[in-house]
Amino acid sequence: MAEVKVFRVSGEIRKPQLLEPMRFSVEVPALNVRQALEKVYSDMGSRHRAKRFQIRILRVEEVRPEEVRDPVVRFLRGLDVKP
Repeated sequence: MAEVKVFRVSGEIRKPQLLEPMRFSVEVPALNVRQALEKVYSDMGSRHRAKRFQIRILRVEEVRPEEVRDPVVRFLRGLDVKP
């Protein structure tokens, strides 16, 4: 069985009505980079009504469990479970 990793994806959304691109950085649990990118395109598109060509991915990096910032991802990975 494959291990779920956490990826930090950074990028920007460029829409015609925005003067400057909207920057983002999200942490996504996924099996590989391809699935992480698919999740980011899906989430950002639905939240901001952006098409895939308007979303520009600048950086994708795998994050060690100790470096995860998002509390939801930490909880899902079992890092903040209190006995």
